[in-house]
Amino acid sequence: MLPTVERLSKKYTVTMILKVLKIPRSTYYRWLNEDVNEINDTENKIIELCKRTKYRNGHRKIKALLKKEYNIELNRNTVQRLMQKHNLQCRIKRKRKWKSQGVQEVIVPNVLARDFYAANPNEKWVTDITYIQYGSTTLYLASILDLYNNEIVAYKLYDHQQTPLVMDVLKAALEKRSYPNGVIVHSDQGSVYTSYAYQTYIKEKNLIGSMSRRGNCWDNAVIESFHSNLKTEEFQYVKMNSLSIEEVSSRVDMYIQYYNKERIQQKLGYLTPIEFGQQAA
Repeated sequence: MLPTVERLSKKYTVTMILKVLKIPRSTYYRWLNEDVNEINDTENKIIELCKRTKYRNGHRKIKALLKKEYNIELNRNTVQRLMQKHNLQCRIKRKRKWKSQGVQEVIVPNVLARDFYAANPNEKWVTDITYIQYGSTTLYLASILDLYNNEIVAYKLYDHQQTPLVMDVLKAALEKRSYPNGVIVHSDQGSVYTSYAYQTYIKEKNLIGSMSRRGNCWDNAVIESFHSNLKTEEFQYVKMNSLSIEEVSSRVDMYIQYYNKERIQQKLGYLTPIEFGQQAA
C-alpha cells in the first residue's frame, strides 16, 4: 500500500489519496514509521515456530513458546497481529457429532462425573474409539489418556472396533504403568465397553469402571477433544481414502509422539504432557 500512495502522490495530495483509499491518516503514518516489509528477528521466530508445529497452534500457544524457547515476552495481541500479518492462523477443528453405539450389556455408574482433574498419575483414565477414514479402508483408533497430565498412555489402531481392540489398549496401558490399582477407567456406553469381557477384566485388575450417560459426549470430553485434535491437526487437508494403511498408521504414531512430547497445553502451564509429568515427579 505504501508504494501505491508514493506513486500517486506525484499527481495528488496525500490527503486526497488516503480519502479515496479509505485509509486513516494515523494508519498511513504508522506504516511510514515502521517498515512493514521488513521481517524482524521476532517475526522470523514466530514463522519458524508455526512451521515447526505445522500451523497447529493459535497465538496464545505461540506466545508461550516464544517465552519458553527464546525468552521473548510479547502481548498476545501483538503475537496475533504478527501471525495474521504472515497468514499463520491455526486450523479450526470441526465439531464432532455424537453417535450412540451398539447394544448395551453391562452399564456402570458415571463415577467420573465430569471431574477431569486428577491430583496424581494413574488416578483417572479416559478412553474412547474414533474412526480414521484416510486409508484404503476405515481404521479404528482406541486411546487411553491419563487426566493427570493429559498424556496418551496407550493406543491401538485396528481394522475393526470389536472388544479385542479396547481390551488390548487397556492391557497395554496397564503394562506401561506397571499395573496400578484403583484407577478410574471412564468410557462411553459403546457395546465394546459394556461387554462382559471388558467389564470383567476391569474388575479382575482392580480398576474402577465408569461410563458416560447415554448420548452425552460431554461426559468424556477430554478424550473426544484429543481425537478431534488428531484429525484436525494431522488429517484436515488429507482426502478421505487417499493414503495407504501404512501412511495412516505412521501419521497416527507421529502425531501421538508429537502430542505427548512437543504439544504444549494451557491446562499444564504451557508444558507438554511428558514435561508436566517429569516436573511433578
